[in-house]
Amino acid sequence: MTGYAARTRDVERGALHLELKSVNSRYLDFQFRICEELRSAEPALRELISARISRGKIECRLNFVPATTKTVPQALSGELLARLADFDAQVRAALPQATPLSVGEVLRWPGMFGDDTLDTDALVPEALALMREALEDFAASREREGAKLAAVILERVARIRELVRAVAPHIPAAQAAFQDKLRQRLQDAIGSVDDERIRQELVLFAARIDVDEELARLSTHLDEVERVLKAGGASGKRLDFLMQELNREANTLGSKSVVSAVSQTAMDLKLLIEQMREQIQNLE
Repeated sequence: MTGYAARTRDVERGALHLELKSVNSRYLDFQFRICEELRSAEPALRELISARISRGKIECRLNFVPATTKTVPQALSGELLARLADFDAQVRAALPQATPLSVGEVLRWPGMFGDDTLDTDALVPEALALMREALEDFAASREREGAKLAAVILERVARIRELVRAVAPHIPAAQAAFQDKLRQRLQDAIGSVDDERIRQELVLFAARIDVDEELARLSTHLDEVERVLKAGGASGKRLDFLMQELNREANTLGSKSVVSAVSQTAMDLKLLIEQMREQIQNLE
């Protein structure tokens, strides 16, 4: 399912900015865009996401934004300044034509205002803490969408129950009428066969067109769909399986149908089941 979260965390010499996005996918897929300073943190970040998310195409962006300041540092590195002066004297002694270092070059010399190297090892724990915070927001956004999808699926479940309740009372009478019609046709076609043989054939036929079991299993599967959705948590794969079972029962119902009302109901059921299946592809 889709989700989004963004967090920023102030750290020494700058800030970390993390952004998480996800789109629908049946499997868990990662795409990381991480600054070079934090590339070593990717495996740990992947583990944190996997512990919370089991489905979706996840895009993670993590950047370090250096701090900018308008103040001019007041202290120069005396030791480095002395070393540069010594080097400058040695170079010009050997090469009199060499140009002396300018003030700008001296000020831009690495370490002139102290140790300005970035401690990337110290940034990794900060990045992991930031990911944990972002995952809370990310999971909450996915839960909100999941609740909306669950409501859509439950509405389809209610519609299927309505269709079954509407057609079920008419099935016995419709089947009995069809059997009477079939009995008359058999008698007309094979008048020499006794009534007992015709009765046996009709009993076998009635067993083949009986749909009570299919309707009962439909109801059981619908109960399970509602239970899974209300229980919450990762349920996409379980619901995928239930959609297969519901579709199986709808197909069997249609194949056993001897009246147009049941055939039409079976088609309507398959349409609603497919609509649910499409929504379930978006659930974790």
